[in-house]
Amino acid sequence: MSVHDDLPEVARVARDLIRFDTTNYGEGRANGEREAAEYVGAYLESIGLTPEYYEPVPRRTNVMARVPGRDPDKPALILHGHLDVVPAVAADWSVDPFEGVVQDGMLWGRGAVDMKDMNAMILTSVAELLRSGERPERDLILTFFADEENGGVEGSQLVVRDRADWFAGATEAISEVGGYSIGVGDQRAYLLQVGEKALIWIRLHATGQAGHGSRHHPDNAVTRLAEAVAALGRVGWPVELTSTTRQLVGSLAELSGTLADDPDAIADTAGAASAFLRSTFRTTTNPTGLTAGYKHNVIPDAATAAIDIRTLPGHEDEVLAQVQRIVGDDIRIEVVHRDIGLEVPFAGDLVDAMVGALGRHDPGIPVIPYLMGGGTDNKALAELGIAGFGFAPLRLPADLDFTGMFHGVDERVPIDALVFGQRVLTDLIRTY
Repeated sequence: MSVHDDLPEVARVARDLIRFDTTNYGEGRANGEREAAEYVGAYLESIGLTPEYYEPVPRRTNVMARVPGRDPDKPALILHGHLDVVPAVAADWSVDPFEGVVQDGMLWGRGAVDMKDMNAMILTSVAELLRSGERPERDLILTFFADEENGGVEGSQLVVRDRADWFAGATEAISEVGGYSIGVGDQRAYLLQVGEKALIWIRLHATGQAGHGSRHHPDNAVTRLAEAVAALGRVGWPVELTSTTRQLVGSLAELSGTLADDPDAIADTAGAASAFLRSTFRTTTNPTGLTAGYKHNVIPDAATAAIDIRTLPGHEDEVLAQVQRIVGDDIRIEVVHRDIGLEVPFAGDLVDAMVGALGRHDPGIPVIPYLMGGGTDNKALAELGIAGFGFAPLRLPADLDFTGMFHGVDERVPIDALVFGQRVLTDLIRTY
């Protein structure tokens, strides 16, 4: 027996998925998800399901299987994940990011949090039911997408466009970045994701006159761009609460006994998750890349910068106009990718079922709605009228900076949290 072969199945499957290097560099550059999708497909076959594949772009493979439920009259529920991951610079990590290392009671590796953990929870939850001769309450549509880390351009967007039949009869979907616990003072609470900010990736383009690096040269594209990037990166966007974030702030204030009416101060009561939550109260405009020049003593005639903009739902046009005012009319804005924001009510049968499933496995712990600062493939499914939620349930140590693991170094998840999540998810699909 090799080391760690005694791991719970959910951890073994997550480890196996981490070992597929499905790095997505963005803008069409990626290793591809094909081998990971084939692994998922083989697992689905092993539990008696028939997977379907869709590869609209070479090696960008999506896979789906439908699980018949006990009540075919109920709308189907989609459980979905993505198989790609963001890059990991191995030299920055304590372990090989694609080895699936198990140490200190945790599974380490790129994708351990985002989101090969949830993929494993989906697979093993369905497997537990089917192996025992049970069926879920309603039809389940298990879908694993490519290219989510590039906005789903070569993944969920093409699947929704070309294979909408996969989702026939579905009205709701569950995916990543929700259902996990946070510490509020000395208490625990769970965050259930009912919304996502809109994503707008832009490039700023500055032009000037080329010349020798030694000359007096006020018409410098790099200087012009740097001024625009600094101005945009330092904007203090105002707090603007939505119905979801008002509920979040109110719940945190009640839990912590905080009387302050400052949402940022109330978010601070959530400890390690505070920065993650503060980003949901406002627009963010973060510079993420600079490109200019080709030699130390040559002033280039052009310079570009990448900016990651996340706006509250419905504020996209307003923010783009304001960005242009901030950077100035001599900076050209190119929109590279744009999607939609989402917000659905923290109410209804599915919400009640998710809250109930958590309550059965961690009694008495409150569940709070929140709006995620990032985005998921729920945005593509929304084009089909499908309401999406984030529910990858994990009971976590209070001192673990879990939200900092998303796209971070030394990404890892506790093994016992995976086991907890698989049990909660199995409970949900058995009863809802």
